Amino acid sequence: MLRKLIGPMIFGLGGVAILLWLGAWQVRRLEWKESYLSAIEARINEAPAPLPVLPYPDTDQYLPVAVTGHYGETGLRVLSSRKQIGPGHRLIQRFETGDRSVLIDRGFLRDGSTPPELPGGEVTIRGNLLWPDETDGFTPAPDIAGGLWFARDVSAMAAALGTEPVLIVASDVSYDTGPVTPVPVSTEGIPNDHRNYAITWFSLAAIWLAMTGYLIYRTVRAKKGDTT
Repeated sequence: MLRKLIGPMIFGLGGVAILLWLGAWQVRRLEWKESYLSAIEARINEAPAPLPVLPYPDTDQYLPVAVTGHYGETGLRVLSSRKQIGPGHRLIQRFETGDRSVLIDRGFLRDGSTPPELPGGEVTIRGNLLWPDETDGFTPAPDIAGGLWFARDVSAMAAALGTEPVLIVASDVSYDTGPVTPVPVSTEGIPNDHRNYAITWFSLAAIWLAMTGYLIYRTVRAKKGDTT
């Protein structure tokens, strides 16, 4: 009888071991991701600093900055939507600070709302540097003539508006934004599904173990039936 049980036991316990290892790996990934997100949140909430002379995506992603200057005349809209609000656009505008030109993500304007006039004179904007990863092979090409984009592509937007490839996502401004709602940088859009993956693998391990036990039970019962 033992010989007949060796195969199911190896197959069953081996499968359980693999599934448990996958679950444990996801737990380790979860711990790493939570630490990573905490580090991002800490950086987002640091005190604003002056705009770096040469900002780099690798080192300055999420860096809080404060800039003073005035809006330029050129801008564009990025198709967007917000939960419980609906579709709309993010308004991206050229901004002049000192002798530099950068991009400002002013915030979200609900579909159907009239964009307010740009504030005149100098304003101060606090926000975070961001180089979003929103484009892929399925992203439609922007309607540059119409100023409508389907993702925030910093390099391409900067080329279209004639600025440095630097985007500041506004979180606090010194003027009345009207119907435009600033959407500060956060970790909300960064996926963290490792907990669900871990639960899935551990659940599969429990099911596999139960099926293995049932197979062994059926094998033993069939063998006893043969000997009676």
